[in-house]
Amino acid sequence: MGVELENGQESDQSGESAVTPPGVRIILADSQAIYRVGMRKVFALEDDIRVVAQAETLPNLYAAIQRFPTDVVVLEGQLLAGTADAIPEILRRAPDAKLIVQVVETDEANTVELYRRGVRGVIPRSITPDLLVKCVRKIAAGETWIDNQSISWVIDAYRSQAATLTNPRVQPKLSKKELAIISCITRGMRNKEIAYQIGTTEQVIKNYLRNVYDKIGVSDRLEPALFTIHHRILAEAAAATTGTSAPAPQNMGA
Repeated sequence: MGVELENGQESDQSGESAVTPPGVRIILADSQAIYRVGMRKVFALEDDIRVVAQAETLPNLYAAIQRFPTDVVVLEGQLLAGTADAIPEILRRAPDAKLIVQVVETDEANTVELYRRGVRGVIPRSITPDLLVKCVRKIAAGETWIDNQSISWVIDAYRSQAATLTNPRVQPKLSKKELAIISCITRGMRNKEIAYQIGTTEQVIKNYLRNVYDKIGVSDRLEPALFTIHHRILAEAAAATTGTSAPAPQNMGA
């Protein structure tokens, strides 16, 4: 089975893409047809949500996201088993797509790793239709869908990582431009906005970020900001520039 179009016809992946209807565009990636059919029926009741394609394997999904512009991918967690690079590959092929992963049961290590790799929501296979629709709308709008238990797991993971990096002798040496880019990230700026402000290209910013990730030993854009705040690196860099003493760090409660 290949990639299914919105009307249920199977695509031979050789023709022109169908015109995508307005609203939130979704691709369903699930090895089990019963789940794809069920979710498709749920979304069919919503005027602002459209399933543009379906896939039952990762190769099918890769083909679908390159062929059909999509806002959200609802992905079966089992499809990721044994494929550590699947999420980065999906985001490389469709940088604007937001990922929701469905899991049979949640566990701390897997949940934290999914969010660290860029997933916007982790939901159970048993999720109710109304919550599924609500989750898709919120994530399509740019929010993150995360329950209280997962929040605790993620915070604990960041705290644990910070605790291993408190020795000033092992703090990385970041260049002025790298610090400037991290400062922009702490203000919520996107790569394109950072590139415009610094006067370079978006690809150059991505290259800088990869270097920062390697130096600090992290995997996403949130962690460098947390790391530099934890170590007062940005404050000390600003103080060195202005010749003033670095301010005491604020108490940032969980």
